[in-house]
Amino acid sequence: MYLLRPVRPEVADAPTDDELVVLSAHFDYLEGLRDAGRLIVAGPSVVEGDTFGLVVLEFEHEADALAAMEGDPAVASGVMTAQLRPLRLSVVRS
Repeated sequence: MYLLRPVRPEVADAPTDDELVVLSAHFDYLEGLRDAGRLIVAGPSVVEGDTFGLVVLEFEHEADALAAMEGDPAVASGVMTAQLRPLRLSVVRS
């Protein structure tokens, strides 16, 4: 999984025109990962002063997950920072 944080806190509520373009590309990118069977779930937690996004992916190798994270337009453009973190699922819905 990777954790996203906007570089500019206002991006969630008041994105600039340039940020809107990047956010649209980010959404399309996530849909592409979903369609490729790699995305499990993604979405933002919008809390004033602590907005972040969570992207849960399924890859066998960490290098592939890192490449997917780095390929995210929001990350590549610098609109958001990202941290790749391993996730071990302990309880899942059947």
